[in-house]
Formats: sequence, C-alpha cells, structure tokens
Amino acid sequence: MTEGLLDTGPLVSLLAAGLRHHTWAVEQWKRLRPPLLTCEPVLTEAAFLLKREGRDAEPLFALLERGVIRIALAVQEEQADLRALMHRYRQRPMSLADACLVRLSEIHMAAEVITLDSDFRIYRRHGNRVIPVRMPE
Repeated sequence: MTEGLLDTGPLVSLLAAGLRHHTWAVEQWKRLRPPLLTCEPVLTEAAFLLKREGRDAEPLFALLERGVIRIALAVQEEQADLRALMHRYRQRPMSLADACLVRLSEIHMAAEVITLDSDFRIYRRHGNRVIPVRMPE
C-alpha cells in the first residue's frame, strides 16, 4: 500500500459512479493507505464538479469526517512556494490545486500523486525531480 496525494479527478470519479474513470478510481482506492492527503483547493474543485454532475457533496464531507482524506497543506503557510510554482508553470497554466499537490509531493517525498491530469507528467518537484504519479493509461 502506498501513501497517496489525492487530486480532484480521482476523488470525483470515486464518488460519482458512471463517470469514465469510476472503476479505475475504486480499484486505486483499494490499494491506497488512508489517510489520503490533499488540500482545500482540491476539495473546492471536487465539490463544484460533484454539484455539476448532479451529485451531493455529502460523501466528500463524510470522507473528511472519517479521516479517510486529510487536508495536509495550508495555502497561507505555503503561499511563497505556491506562488513560485504557479509562476514557473504559468504557460500551462497551473491551477492552485495542482500547485498544492506539487508542494505536497515536495513535503511527502515517498507519496504518489493520484490524478487524472497528465500535467503531472510535466510538473517537477524541487525544480527538476520527477513526481511519482498514479493515473490511468
């Protein structure tokens, strides 16, 4: 089992049966060791996308309450590093959620980013180090 840094796509896919990557997300969830670490921008995006899919955000809050997912980064405390990352990748452009996950990967070096976002194959931690990712092929 691997420590995971949770991105929006797999979280929404897990909670919304019928989405393209739902089965993949369920399979990955079985292989990961809770708590999965994430950040508030990921949760904000997930709540919005769940609502857009006509789903309730209640299961998202249930995962937080049970400690299955945990907010592991404070934007205010990491703002200088987040700003630098977003500036570095401004041509992509990088979202705040993505910057938070890159920063979490710098703090939790053994963890994988669980994502559907191919930009994580381009992003680097500490300037030039590949970020371990888990995503569908």
